[in-house]
Formats: sequence, structure tokens, C-alpha cells
Amino acid sequence: MLDAADVVVIGGGNAALCAALTARAAGASVLLLEHAPRNVRGGNSRHTRNLRLAHDAPTSVLTDSYSVDEYYDDLLKVTAGHTCPALARQVLAASRTLQPWMEAHGVRFQPSLSGTLNLERTNAFFLGGGKALINAYYATAEDRGVHIEYECEALTLKLDGRHCTQVTVRQHEQTFDIACRAVVAASGGFQGNATWMREAWGERVDNFLIRGTPFNKGRILRDLRTQGCAMLGDDTQGHMVAIDGRAPKYDGGIATRLDCVPFSVVLNQQGQRFYDEGEDFWPKRYAIWGRLVAQQPQQVGYAIIDARSLALFMPSVFPPYKADTLADLAQQMGLDPIAMQHSIRSFNAACQPGAFDPDRLDGRATQGLSPNKTNWARPISEPPFYGYILRPGVTFTYLSLKVNERAQVMWPDDHPSDNIYAAGEIMAGNIMGQGYLAGLGMTIGTVFGRIAGQEAAQHG
Repeated sequence: MLDAADVVVIGGGNAALCAALTARAAGASVLLLEHAPRNVRGGNSRHTRNLRLAHDAPTSVLTDSYSVDEYYDDLLKVTAGHTCPALARQVLAASRTLQPWMEAHGVRFQPSLSGTLNLERTNAFFLGGGKALINAYYATAEDRGVHIEYECEALTLKLDGRHCTQVTVRQHEQTFDIACRAVVAASGGFQGNATWMREAWGERVDNFLIRGTPFNKGRILRDLRTQGCAMLGDDTQGHMVAIDGRAPKYDGGIATRLDCVPFSVVLNQQGQRFYDEGEDFWPKRYAIWGRLVAQQPQQVGYAIIDARSLALFMPSVFPPYKADTLADLAQQMGLDPIAMQHSIRSFNAACQPGAFDPDRLDGRATQGLSPNKTNWARPISEPPFYGYILRPGVTFTYLSLKVNERAQVMWPDDHPSDNIYAAGEIMAGNIMGQGYLAGLGMTIGTVFGRIAGQEAAQHG
């Protein structure tokens, strides 16, 4: 274990690696602290598939164009305006430069996969997924002289006013102090901290699943909040999606996400619909469904489709429940058959004529229901019938360190820290105060990781 480095980077995912690579390229000595063991390194980034990029013309993997203004409009729709406009536009504009930089550091891209939420114009997919991206960055970091320590948890930053002098860490049951000229906090949210999650959500959090790493404990986030750094958001905001109820408690990743909702009827445990399943295209609205399910009894939902819809979405890693009758499907899934069949019959009767088109907002809606389904509403009538049980799947929390355009961690008097920077999920709430836009988390981490690394290196 080194006892000093110019730049100490706390975290081992995309944002941390981008910061470490950038700081090293600027000539600083860099120590990267990854809490996880080597075989599960990479934080939530190893579960990702893509990032969202603005571009003015088609690229090797993106079609048409996607302007910064359109990108920003999409962000406003999902966050309902809960964003810092200047920082948001900074990230979106910088996203135009990311693909070449990433490729120069070992990342490879591929065209979008079929069934991936109509993202071929907006999102660049990693060849081999997030794990390949992480492995490429680690290989490049090792080649370029970044010192990496695994199973090493940062406990606290020792501050002299607004200046960090040391980082206290624990590794293999021993505690060390590491002197630094600058520090980058890129250690994610606190969704892996069951105690903190229960403090925020109460008992219902026991029914939540955590899509990503169990090593995101939020220790440095809480440490800097306790020491007086400025914060944004609250403990109950986060990226939460509907995932397969059979997923593991931790680390199920993207393979457990369910994309069937727009073509489904979604019921709660009482067999009642509770939200418009066809509100908008899935990339813009899928992230609301984790919170919607979290508000239902026992934090569970049931998505029902018929044979016509099975091939319209990327399947979960788990096969759906299947039956030739709705009553049999209800029994398999633990629903009251009478209540379930009544809701499906009511839905079917309310469906109106019209062309069904899964590739656009087709306006095919129900009438007379509360709530109505506003797009893709066709009867659930063609056997066999299929079902998925939904649970809230937390990706990351949005409680964030407040930062400025230089990635400096701010204080409540609106002055920046001298040498403390943040990147990735630990500051993503500056851009996404609520909701989610597919691929934006990786974009924020890459942009602010590079900014934080460059700024931190100047202290070396």
C-alpha cells in the first residue's frame, strides 16, 4: 500500500477510472482504491451496456443526429426540471467528444442490439458490455502506471478546512492514512448500505432488490455530508426500475430488467391496474416503474401479456410464467384469479380500434378506465398468456455532493473545496434530480471523471 500519491481516486467504476486515466495522463501519480475484490471490480459500471451521446451526424455506431438541445429536452422530460441547467448542458455538449477518447483507452463499440428500446440514434453500445469496458480501462490504467488497490475501503477524508490532507482507508482489517495532493470521490451512492436504505425508506425497503454492486456503501458520501459539504437531493431519490422478482438481492444487473411494460397490463397484488403502461417510449419512462411498484402493497406488480407481444421486447434472464388460460396464469403467479380476470376483461373491453405500432406512439388507447392506457392498448386475448412478477430494483441513489463545473465539491456558502473533486453516481444528482434517461449515468461519469482527473492533477 502506498502511503502517498498526488491524486487518490476513491472508487473503481467508470467515473473513477476515467478520473485516474486523465490524472495519470496529466503527469500525476495516481492511487485508485477499489472497495470490491478484483473479480467483481467496476461498481455498477460492469452491468451497463451503453452511454448516451449527442452527435451532429451519423457515426460508426449511431444513426442520424441527436442534438444537444434535443438531448436536453429529453432530460427535462424525465427530471421534470430537477437539474442544474449549466452543468447539464456542460455534460451533454461534452458527450460529443467521448467516443474517440474512450476508443483511445481501449473501449470498443458495436451497433445497438435488436430490442434495446429504440436507442440506435442516441446510445452507443459497448462491445462486450460494461464488463469489457471496465476491463479495458483497468488494463490501460495498469499499463500507464496507475497504482490500484483492491478490497480497500475509504473510510474518511481528513480535512484542514476545505483542504483534504489524507484519506483513511481499511484493507484486510488494517487501517492506513494516505497523504494526497488531491482526491477524487467516485465511490457511488449508498444503495448497498442496508441500514442507510432502511433509514430512508422504512420497512418496505426489505422488498427492494439492488441491481448493482453491494460495495456501494456511501461511506464517503456520508462522511463529507457530516463534515459539512453541500448536498443535493434527499435519501429517497434514485434510479429505480422494475425488475424480475426472481432476481438476486444484489448484482442482478441489467439482465434482470423487464422491458415488457408498454405492451402489458400491469396489476398490483389486489389485481388492479394502477398506472398508464403506455405513457411514452420506454427509454424515457422505464425508470418510473421501480418507484411505482415500490408504492404498491408488498412492493410487487404483475405484468401480463399475450402471445402477440412476447417478441416485442428484450427478455429477462428468467423465462416468463406461461399458461393457456388467464386463471392458470394467475394461480402460478400468486394472484387472485377472479380479480385478475376481471381487470383483464375490463381492459379488453375498453380497448379501441386502431393500428398497433410498437415503434411509435400509436395513440391506440383505452376509453373509460382509470387510468387509461394511452398507447399500445390492444386486448390481452391470444393464448398462451405470459406474466412477469415485478419488484423495485435500485440501481443507484441520487443524494449527491454538490459540485461546480470543475467537479469541485462545494460547501454551503457556495465556495468550492480546495482539492476535493467528485464524479459519477456520487454527484449525478446535480444533473438528474429525479427520473432517468437511458445511458446518461455513464455519460455523466465519463465527462465528470475526465474533468475531475484533469483538475486534480493540477495539484500534483
